[in-house]
Amino acid sequence: MKIAVIGTGYVGLVAGACFAENGNDVVCVDKDEAKLRILRRGKIPIFEPGLEELVKRNRAEKRLVFTSQIGTAVRASSIIFIAVGTPQGEDGSADLQHVLGVAREIARAMNGYKVIVDKSTVPVGTAERVREIIRRETTHPFSVVSNPEFLKQGAAVDDFMKPDRVVVGAEDPRATQMMTELYSPFTRTGAPIMVMDCASAEMCKYAANAMLATKISFMNEVARVCEQYGADIDQVRRAVGSDRRIGPAFLFPGIGYGGSCFPKDVQAILKFSADKGYHFQILDAVERVNRQQKALLVDKMTKHFGSLAGRTIALWGLAFKPRTDDMREAPAITIVEKLIEAGAKVRAYDPEAMKIAKGIFGNRVTFVERGYDALVGAEALALLTEWNEFREPDFAKMRKLMHSPVVFDGRNIYNREQMKADGFTYYAIGR
Repeated sequence: MKIAVIGTGYVGLVAGACFAENGNDVVCVDKDEAKLRILRRGKIPIFEPGLEELVKRNRAEKRLVFTSQIGTAVRASSIIFIAVGTPQGEDGSADLQHVLGVAREIARAMNGYKVIVDKSTVPVGTAERVREIIRRETTHPFSVVSNPEFLKQGAAVDDFMKPDRVVVGAEDPRATQMMTELYSPFTRTGAPIMVMDCASAEMCKYAANAMLATKISFMNEVARVCEQYGADIDQVRRAVGSDRRIGPAFLFPGIGYGGSCFPKDVQAILKFSADKGYHFQILDAVERVNRQQKALLVDKMTKHFGSLAGRTIALWGLAFKPRTDDMREAPAITIVEKLIEAGAKVRAYDPEAMKIAKGIFGNRVTFVERGYDALVGAEALALLTEWNEFREPDFAKMRKLMHSPVVFDGRNIYNREQMKADGFTYYAIGR
């Protein structure tokens, strides 16, 4: 098939590369010429395992092209994906100016029947707004489809190539058939292609992310109760997760969720629910608990030390999760700001997020080249992101490098008894 993907951000680039990998001819469009130059060299401006290899291979096979010319891409394609950003507005709503602007440009460039697909995460009712804009701008036939993405950063390529399900919101049989044909190679192992109305499809993404965010905040609250009674959240988590009605995923307590999806999507549901006069009470609590959880480690440090002024605190991990360099809404941002506000000196290391972190914190934080370098003279280590390289460190070396062997484990990756046996004062979440 001939496909255009408008927007080469996280979603657009993954989608374009994966569609090309299955033999489709894909044109990815972006207005950022600097980014396009990077992509044309086979490099990618984000860290996502496996993605750079896909881009290089399909560029070499000439199945994947990058351009700034949206009109040329639209005219050459039968299916056009809108994958531009929907940043959060001040009131929590999704800002649709880029989505609607692209829809207008697509309409003006059309030269025949096109399927226009909303791939960006957009509020319920967006497909109808896109349809109205295109209808005003062209006399050519078209269909508007909602096709939300369900990608996990750090595993996005695998998620796209082997989806749990594909959701297609479409009311036109012709568009449904084209979308089913496009996605059929990705669903050969039995994953369903679920066809529904556009409003339901738009709601699916928000409902899924809101449910996962709810599980995280719920377990973080359970962990707090565990601490009060001397219970072990890890034991509780295993027992709860063995219930087939619940399952083990997203039951790990920690320092709160972050990233580009959960915080923004929870806020968006709260806003578009309120627009219809409904107060989404559970998600209001989920969001409030998550804000509190991001401050938890600093509260524990303050309780331990009394004052953080002048103390050197080492941080391992800055990205909101492993296998990504994304720091959007990362708990590390809240923690670093609170440490600096309390007068602490911060030394930090992350395998991939250092460049982005430097742009956020500047010279207020000392960034080091290796994890152990952060520990030199540190009075405490706070583990914020559970990168694999932090799971089995040399504890004897750590103890020698640190001024005082105190560890605040924000991801519960270490064995509590072993840490104490190795001479560390150890704090975790819910243990």
